[in-house]
Amino acid sequence: MRYRKLFLVGIILCLSWTALGFAEDYTLQYFLAKASTKDYEPSKKEKTELLNRMNEMLEKTEQVHKNLVQAVQGGEITMEYQEGRFWMAKLEEDRGSIETGMQQLKLLKEKPNHLAGSIKLYKSLRDLSVNFNAYNNMPLLSAYVGDLAPEIELWNDPVFYKLYLLSLAASRDRDMDKELPKIEKKPVPKDKKP
Repeated sequence: MRYRKLFLVGIILCLSWTALGFAEDYTLQYFLAKASTKDYEPSKKEKTELLNRMNEMLEKTEQVHKNLVQAVQGGEITMEYQEGRFWMAKLEEDRGSIETGMQQLKLLKEKPNHLAGSIKLYKSLRDLSVNFNAYNNMPLLSAYVGDLAPEIELWNDPVFYKLYLLSLAASRDRDMDKELPKIEKKPVPKDKKP
């Protein structure tokens, strides 16, 4: 009886290790490797995981944004009045980009083939990337941003653009080609010369 229990426990452990070995790790490196592959078409599961990872990245961006706003408004970061107004205006733009990005992600999770929503998400992420890179170049703000600016840029440009947006646009092109009726060309009559 004891050997049966040990044997059963051994089988369960082997199966659990095997299951862990086959689980895919959808990290930024995984998606970058797929994006560098020529003519790669992501699966539905990969697209869903990509949207989930981008949602996590946007939540992290939102938290860093809140910390920046609190630091500037709370006086932790001291700036001249005009410079402070400029950076607060940029932070206000970022809030709109984050909200738009979150809305578009929700839309894409419901309707993954929505081209306009994916373009709006791409634009929001691009705007966030530009502004966060500007914060990184500002010594007072760079400590709050850290490595987030390059991460946003990588998620946006090579990963989202190539794996999601371009593949969605290509599939739309293929669908439109199927829907359009083909027009037959009539042969041009040749005139006989006497």
